[in-house]
Parts: sequence; structure tokens; C-alpha cells
Amino acid sequence: MPRLAAVIIGAGHSGLAMSRALAGRGIDHLVLERGQAGNSWRTERWDSLRLLTPNWMNGLPGLPYAGGERDAYMSVPELVGNFETCVAANRTPLRTETRVLAVTAGAGYRVQTDQGLLTCDSLFVATGACSLPNVPGFADQLPAHIEQVTPINYRRPAGIGPGAVLVVGASASGLQIARELAMAGRNVILAVSNHLRLPRAYRGADILAWMCNAGVFDTPYDEVDDIERVRRTPSLPLMGSEKRETLDLNVLQDLGVEIVGRLAAVSEGKALFSGSLSNLCALADLKMNRLLDAIDLWIDQRGLQVPDAERLGPTRLPDDPRLSLDLNGIGTVIWATGYRPDHGWLQLPVFDRKGRIRHEGGVVGDGLYVMGLPYLRNRHSTHIAGATADAEALSGHLAERLANRHAA
Repeated sequence: MPRLAAVIIGAGHSGLAMSRALAGRGIDHLVLERGQAGNSWRTERWDSLRLLTPNWMNGLPGLPYAGGERDAYMSVPELVGNFETCVAANRTPLRTETRVLAVTAGAGYRVQTDQGLLTCDSLFVATGACSLPNVPGFADQLPAHIEQVTPINYRRPAGIGPGAVLVVGASASGLQIARELAMAGRNVILAVSNHLRLPRAYRGADILAWMCNAGVFDTPYDEVDDIERVRRTPSLPLMGSEKRETLDLNVLQDLGVEIVGRLAAVSEGKALFSGSLSNLCALADLKMNRLLDAIDLWIDQRGLQVPDAERLGPTRLPDDPRLSLDLNGIGTVIWATGYRPDHGWLQLPVFDRKGRIRHEGGVVGDGLYVMGLPYLRNRHSTHIAGATADAEALSGHLAERLANRHAA
């Protein structure tokens, strides 16, 4: 195959957005995908999951949402169908079932796949931030009888073996899985670490609508004081449901879920929890109310006629949160402790000391770019529809680079 101007690795929403942007600038390229388009959505999501963003935020490249349920939350099968439509509509130059084994430098980039070698001048890494579960190192200290599961391989309550379930992590995945298990009659304990809290709806609209309208997601990455800290912010604790339900620790406790502090260690058959539960919950409440204060101010400044504010009450705490747990009664631990990228095949000196790709708004350097990471260029980078603006910016950077090269 002749040398390509660019190769895009990954055919999720970021890779497809990048492909459409490059095509719009007439830049020759090829998209590689280890499975089918939207592969992680097809193979690494639980059965009942709905997107936590409303439909109007879930348009794929060149295909803004045009259905009649803009404020509903689409199912994963719906989104997968949209991926197929997107590939066909954009005539994406896509090579599926092609796994990248190694990327090395050499007069551009050499991309070794299980289907052969490709060479290109520029490379876009669009494999996202959620390729691997971020499981703590002390997981191997759990007793042998305990089944260990992550949100990537969790499917449904019936697939979880007998015994109580310890869910570790209180971001969106942990909250939703704990809720589903509790509603199925399971005994659930939730270990809570740093987390956020939000109402699903506020003053007559989805909370994300207010956040979008008020510009909460718009601050560019280079205007943020501590971008690395912001990029580690937990995911928004929301759930997509027909009733637009709020999901928080109070709701889970009403369902019988026991909440405990951060899982700090496993020792001699016991799980040991920190005593920070009260502080973590108070901080989540504080951040939520600060955000709602900012939304209220934005509404008041514009004189909008909307329902009065109704705030959630403080997070309730157990009278005496346990600090340890005998693991003999636990059948399953679900590690909802976040994700990390899988860039092990990228054999280039582009990583920091923690193994993260160094980049400036997605630009790594020497024709190398990255897409799909948290707060890549602003908070919209996390959203499906946000990939389009990121792709336009990065394709523009590449076009300028090519123009400068030709001028020289």
C-alpha cells in the first residue's frame, strides 16, 4: 500500500470525527479499528446502560441528532446503529478487524498491524481514555474465592455470583451498577472515594442543558489553572432514564446500599476503609451547590422565566460508617475505579513519568496527534458531539503543517 498522509487509530466517535475533518480538507488517510466501528460500545458495556447525555448531545460526525426525543437518553444499541450509519454516510475509509501491534518512527510513522505494515506522514491516536480498567495494585490481595469484575466486563445482575457485592468507586459507573444490583435484591456495599454529585434535572431542564448554556464546558484547556488536575476530575454522576431520575448516595441508601469510605487496602482477608467519607460527601455537596449557584446567577442575569430552584438535601451519612469488612461474606468485588488508555503499542518517546501522552490540546508534535482524552481542548471533549470541534482544530493544525512543508 502506498504511503498515506495520515493514519487514524480507532473508529469510535473521535476517530470518525477526525476522518470526516481530514476528508473535508482533502487529506488522504485510513482509519484502523481492532473490531467494528464503535467497538467498545458494542463489546464493553452492560446491557441496561443508556447514555448519560441527552440525545441532542450525541450526534456523530456529520449526523446531528434529528429524532423526535431530543431530551431522552439513547440505548447502546441505538448508538451502535448510528455508528454504522455514520460510517456509510461519510464513506469513511475504514479498515476493520485490524489490530495495531506497534507504532515506530521512521520517515514519518510505521504502523505494524496484524494485517501488515502501513507507513504514513501523520498519525492520530483516537483509541480514547477508557481502554483498560484502572484496578488498584492491592486487588491481588483479595481472597481467592472473590470474583473480580470491572464495568468493562459487567453485563447484568444475573451474571454476578452469590454473596454480597462490594462496589468500589462512586462515579457514574459505580453508582449505576450499585443501583442495578440493589434493585435486583443483592446485598451491596459501596466504597466511596473522591466523587461529584449533581441533580439530573434542575429548574425545569436537564442539568447538562444548563451547564452547556452557561458555558461551563467552554473554557479552553490553556486557560485552566491546573489542567492535569482537571483532567483527573471524576465523571459526572448521572444516569440516563425515562423518568430523568437523579442518582446519588442518598438514592442508593434508600435502596438498601451501605456506603463506606474509600477502600484503602486489603489485609488478612479484610477490606480496610478510610475515615474520610464525611469529608468526601461534604466536598461533593459543596461543589454541587457552587455549580447550581452559578447556574442560578446566569438565569437571573438573563431574566429567564423558569421554575424556582429546588436543591437536593445534604448527603446522608451512616451513624457509624464501618472502617473494615470481613471479606469472607463477599462474593464479588466490582472495581468501578476508573479507566486508563492503552497505548502500549505506541513505541515513541511521547510519555510523561506517569505513562500519559504529553500533548498540547491534542498536538503531540512531529505530525502526531491524540484524540478522545478528557479535557483535550475543553470540557466538551468528553462528549460524543464534542469530538467534531476537536477534530476540526487538529485537522487545521495538520493542514497548516502540510502547507508550510510544501512552501519550504
